[in-house]
Amino acid sequence: MAINIEPIVTEAATKLTDKLNRYTFRVSPDANKYEIKDMVEKLYGVKVEAVNTLVVRGKNKSRYTKSGLLRGKTDKWKKAFITLAEGQTIDFYANI
Repeated sequence: MAINIEPIVTEAATKLTDKLNRYTFRVSPDANKYEIKDMVEKLYGVKVEAVNTLVVRGKNKSRYTKSGLLRGKTDKWKKAFITLAEGQTIDFYANI
């Protein structure tokens, strides 16, 4: 099973990083905390202290078109908050 993991870089996520040394990632919905911890440690070479996850529910969407009202829903996804050990950081822009 392949775990998809991508960083979330927003103002709120950056504030968490600055204050609490906590990074935010969007991960596969079927990934558990142990798999997320292993993946982050392998990808970024850091020591993970804690992993907190939450499931973001799908939102209802609708739009008006020539043929009438179309309704749908976005997919649910999982967000992971990774707390690193003291003195460790992740640089997302090092590979650019």
